[in-house]
Amino acid sequence: MNQLLTPIRIGRITASNRLVMAPMTRSRADDQGVPGNITATYYAQRASAGLIITEGVFPSALGKGYVRTPGIETVAQVAAWKKITEAVHVRGGRIFMQLMHCGRISHPSLLDGATPVAPSPIRPEGQAWTPVGQVDYVTPRELSLDEIAGVIDDYRQATRRAIEAGFDGVELHGASGYLPEQFLSSGSNQRQDQYGGSVANRARFVLEVLAAMVAEAGADRVGIKISPEMNFNSITDAAPQETYTYLVEQLRGIGLAYLHVALFGAKVDYHALLRPRFEGAYLLGGGLTQDSAEDALAAGRAAATVFGSAFLANPDLPERFRLGAALNAPDKNSFYSPGPEGYIDYPSLTVAEAAGATKGRLP
Repeated sequence: MNQLLTPIRIGRITASNRLVMAPMTRSRADDQGVPGNITATYYAQRASAGLIITEGVFPSALGKGYVRTPGIETVAQVAAWKKITEAVHVRGGRIFMQLMHCGRISHPSLLDGATPVAPSPIRPEGQAWTPVGQVDYVTPRELSLDEIAGVIDDYRQATRRAIEAGFDGVELHGASGYLPEQFLSSGSNQRQDQYGGSVANRARFVLEVLAAMVAEAGADRVGIKISPEMNFNSITDAAPQETYTYLVEQLRGIGLAYLHVALFGAKVDYHALLRPRFEGAYLLGGGLTQDSAEDALAAGRAAATVFGSAFLANPDLPERFRLGAALNAPDKNSFYSPGPEGYIDYPSLTVAEAAGATKGRLP
């Protein structure tokens, strides 16, 4: 039997299949970071995923990094997310919220004039997406020790609010050059205190954030995403194999729901390096096809597999895989544009199409 479509235990939940919807920024929230009814429709359409991981959600206002991204800080944001989790659960789905603090990958125009924060005052290359278009990143402000403690508490409170909003769990976004990876990576962290220097010190922030999230939700409702050597958002590390081996080894014994590892262009097979070091569900992602996902499961390289743009364009992706049906192609031009186009208008299979796909399958 195709393992992709078999149930799997992921922490506290049982996923109906091993197809996980990746966290994908879609920029459909309002200017106050409140997702609307359209977002409830979007996620409910994709509730047949074994697990949905939401787009990145800022845990506090200072964590916002892009225009029209959602938060989980205000009463209005929590109420809006509650409608979304209810819409997913009504359809039998499971959903985790990804907490994403962008750190230096932001701009004062997104932060009510405040300077973005980071472990060290190192300006990243590139430009920020703001309400007035793309503008150069600025040099961030280095967080003090007291402020670091405050950011960790922001994650704790955001976790509590996510659970209050009905989420099945939370994922720490530890990839893509955002604040946790800024602390973790030697190229963006030049601190001389207990949060900088050695691998153990640079990993301290990530581990303390996870501990705060676990204290609120329970370890079996917390996951973490990493993406070694992705080098996105001007992030670099002098010894990534050492860094990520250390980090994952520190997760042993915590009892996290899952480790989500997405690889894009890495020079090393980090799945082979990290999978044996993690005791929970291992989620493998990064440019997968149905065949490569099936192969990964069959070889024991993962417990579940993560799909991004395929889920974006195919609300009924598990059914299409089951039938061997053709896939809709994603429209990159509407990935981040406001409104329903390219968001909730991708078609599911019609009865006739499903019947045709079934007839075309080999016995």
